[in-house]
Amino acid sequence: MAVQQNQTNKGLNIGTLKRVHHIALNVKNMTVSRHFYGEILGLHELTGDEVPSTLKNLVSQGKVANFVTPDGLVLDLFWEPDLLPPNADPKQQFTRANHLAFHIDANLFDEALEVLKNNKITIDHGPVIRPTGRGIYFYDPDGFMIEIRCDPIH
Repeated sequence: MAVQQNQTNKGLNIGTLKRVHHIALNVKNMTVSRHFYGEILGLHELTGDEVPSTLKNLVSQGKVANFVTPDGLVLDLFWEPDLLPPNADPKQQFTRANHLAFHIDANLFDEALEVLKNNKITIDHGPVIRPTGRGIYFYDPDGFMIEIRCDPIH
């Protein structure tokens, strides 16, 4: 596939940016958030030599934790103990980001639902069924909306 060239030279050419490398979230309670992303959602936490050298000091001080998804996206958690709580009404968004979506195999979607229920995770809505698949929307410990979604079963 040919990369479309930017004729105006006012921006990057389409295809220059390859993928999202990482997403960084501020968290109020690092212990609770590490449990949520590592134990409940099952993301691999980077430890030892896996931690980028630029973050080793912050990780060793407990100020940052790094997780990675199976496709290589890194989720950085930054400890902000003075982080203001979200609005008491979870429908009132407190950030410009809407949600973070994780893809799951359609055969494992119901299992993910059970894990959320068993861990008493606050569900915003769903599961929803769309032509693009199924999704469930819920909140992390700091009130940030997370989605687990799967493609439709054919």
